[in-house]
Amino acid sequence: MPLGNGSRIAVIGGGPAGSLFSIFLLGLAERTGRRLAVDIFEPRDFDLPGPAGCNMCGGILSESLVQSLAADGIGIPPTVVQRVIDSYVLHMDVGTVRIEPPRRDKRIAAVHRGGGPRGIGEPRWRSFDAHLLGLALERGAAAVRERVTGVGIDGGRPRVSTEKGTRSGYDLLVGAVGVNTESLGLFEALGTGFKAPGTTKAYVAEFFLGQETIGIHLGGAMHVFLLNLPRLEFAALIPKGEYVTAVLLGREIDKPLVDTFLSSPQVRACFPRGWTPPADFCRCSPAINIAGAEKPYADRVVIVGDCGVTRLYKDGIGGAYRTAKAAAATAALEGVSEDDFRRHYLPVCMSLSSDNDVGKAIFRITGLIQRMPHARRGLLRMTAAEQKSRAGTKRMSGVLWDTFTGSAPYRDVFRRFIHPLFLGRLIWETAAGALPARKRDLREGES
Repeated sequence: MPLGNGSRIAVIGGGPAGSLFSIFLLGLAERTGRRLAVDIFEPRDFDLPGPAGCNMCGGILSESLVQSLAADGIGIPPTVVQRVIDSYVLHMDVGTVRIEPPRRDKRIAAVHRGGGPRGIGEPRWRSFDAHLLGLALERGAAAVRERVTGVGIDGGRPRVSTEKGTRSGYDLLVGAVGVNTESLGLFEALGTGFKAPGTTKAYVAEFFLGQETIGIHLGGAMHVFLLNLPRLEFAALIPKGEYVTAVLLGREIDKPLVDTFLSSPQVRACFPRGWTPPADFCRCSPAINIAGAEKPYADRVVIVGDCGVTRLYKDGIGGAYRTAKAAAATAALEGVSEDDFRRHYLPVCMSLSSDNDVGKAIFRITGLIQRMPHARRGLLRMTAAEQKSRAGTKRMSGVLWDTFTGSAPYRDVFRRFIHPLFLGRLIWETAAGALPARKRDLREGES
């Protein structure tokens, strides 16, 4: 089932996965001398502030993703990047340490997926999602500003129904709807064997502080918290423009856990003295993918982005990039049959899923460290010693940086974690941190 000149493609969802798929597909078609008609069904205007344009995401672009996009000719202009994150600050109950990037070229971009939080005045930066969708339209895609109410297969060809009517005769149907929509059920109802991914609840909030206050209290760093709080795997404060984005990831994040987190001394130290969350701050509890979908492909159908498979807890936009690029390459260069996607697209999905299994092991280890005061102190001591030293391999710093940012595969992070030199140094620092304070001070003074 090859795509020929004039083939029609329906992309449901204009977020990063749908836009990137369209960009890659149209680019490959142009290089192979074909003209394709791509319709992107997306009713939202991502330039609008508040829920109308929001895509419920922390909005962090890892340096590896920024570099990959640049290599593919997809730039991220300064009008989209609200702040460049130049370091991480790790907060624990046993202390705080700043982690500089392992290499000078490692920088993180903070963006808003929509036009900004609810209540924002005149937006000063453009939405990341609107930027990508605009690039897809520049490549030749057409935006259909209608909400999809149904999808189906007629005579072997996909059709798409909206409130305004039905468009049939498509050669390929692409699902890029995310996991926070009822549209996932439309693809399950196709009867192709697709089953929606497993999810859990996260938490995202936006707090207005102003650029000057953010510069004083958070600077250009992303603040990460490893606190001994049940069900909390990861939490961060991300400075963006005039707002700070709080992100909590874990198992079924609820209001009591959020309140406990925001009231902890480590978090309050990142805000002005006496600061309390306003009653009307912008917040949401989006679902996030924690287990990949079953069979995200069929004849003339493919599912991309986090409604298929993505990176566990981290770099969801990077996961959208990888799946969209692989699906587009399969459709453009191989074909759009189920067998084509099984042979050329499924391996990318399986690679992400297997890497996520390793990620789950890493987060279990992190959970053990969070519950053990001596282990937390050992981690802090090892990281602080590395940051003070100008020479030597910064093993713990690199592991933490890539775990926090999602810049490296989890399997790569795990290999570095189980390295004998890494484990030996961590055990040493943990044992030293477990000594009584007086003996520890004497020992450090002698060294």
